[in-house]
Order: sequence, then structure tokens, then C-alpha cells
Amino acid sequence: MDRINLVVGFDQREAIAYHVFCQSVIDRASLPVQFLPLNPKAILGYSETHKDGSNAFIYTRFLTPYLMNFSGWAIFADGDMVCNADLAELWKLRDPTKAVMVAKHDYKTKAHTKYLGAKNENYPRKNWSSLILWNCGHPDNAQLTPELVGSKDGAFLHRFRWLDDDKVGELPKEWNWLAIEYEPRRDAKLIHYTLGTPCFRDYRDSDMADIWLASQQRVLSGMED
Repeated sequence: MDRINLVVGFDQREAIAYHVFCQSVIDRASLPVQFLPLNPKAILGYSETHKDGSNAFIYTRFLTPYLMNFSGWAIFADGDMVCNADLAELWKLRDPTKAVMVAKHDYKTKAHTKYLGAKNENYPRKNWSSLILWNCGHPDNAQLTPELVGSKDGAFLHRFRWLDDDKVGELPKEWNWLAIEYEPRRDAKLIHYTLGTPCFRDYRDSDMADIWLASQQRVLSGMED
């Protein structure tokens, strides 16, 4: 039976965002989903030495093939998202000729500061790595060991420099629609609250915040039953 492997970035500062995203996936999935919260402290053989980054999993996302024993496929997703569609639709887009598949954003940010005062700078291939459909068994990904990821900088990893460009496949942007940065699109299949999830006061009334808040209510309603 087909099963979706989903690695989700987890940061304790916005732990509710992880649970909201998982709820939104569960609510719409037509295939079994195996969730793996990406907690850097729980990755055997990896010690985080990078000093930059706005979240706890900014580098460990590149260990997804390692965590999958360099076999099969997996999806990595930032935790600050809401899935508005059946994740099986994304799973069907797997292309075995590609090492990774991403939404290839090309934009300049509208805000140079994001949640919790973090810098939000422009750089090539910005937000490509926030949603990755990984071909974990692709030979070009075999080099992504804890040692290599720990030794490389953000420019190398987030721009997929270990790969030839033709190995980086393209996903429709509707599978990583950037709230606030892009015009509101309520039919987007996956909404990414990249500047800040509505769990933060400054973003509670931002574009498409009501979609995130509805998923949050789904989490909280179960606690109230």
C-alpha cells in the first residue's frame, strides 16, 4: 500500500503551527501519512553548529534522505503551512528523473523583518527549500550525510548546489503559495505563512489568516470534546 512519508519542521517557539499543519493534512489525506517531526536534537550523528537561521530546522531539512535511509520518497514541509488539498495529489507528482522537486519562486520580499524580529533578506532561490519532494534514493542525494550538512553553509544547501540544475524538478506554486508575499489565493493547495503564522499576534489578521485559524480551531475542538 502506498504511504506518504512527511517530514515536518518543528520549532518549539511555534509548536502550535506544527500541530495545525498536521491537522490540515490529516483532514484531507486519502492515503496513509507517516509524520516525522524534524527535531534537530533527535537526529543521531548530527550536532547543529550553524549560528544563522530563523528556525530550528533550517539546515536539518537536508537530512531527509538520511532519515529515510536513502530510500524511497518523502516530502519535507516547513511547519508554518496549511494543507488545503489532498496531499496524495502532491505525492503523485513524483518524477524519478529528479533528485528533488520544488516550487521555483522568483520574488522580492514585501517585508524585511518577519516573525520574532528575524531578518528576511532576498537571495537566489528564496523559499525553494521550504517544501521539497525528495527522491531519497537518488544517487546524487547520497552525499547528504550529517557530516556534509553540518559543514556546508546556507547558500550551498538552500540553493541545491550539490545538484545539477536539471535534477531540480519544478512543482506548481499552488503547492507552496506564500501568504502576504503573493496575492491571496484561497484555492491554493498548500499555503505557506512564511512571514509569520497567525499564532503570532502581528500576523493574526494577515492575508488568509482565517484559513490557518480554522485549522487551529480543528486542533482545539478535539481538546474541548
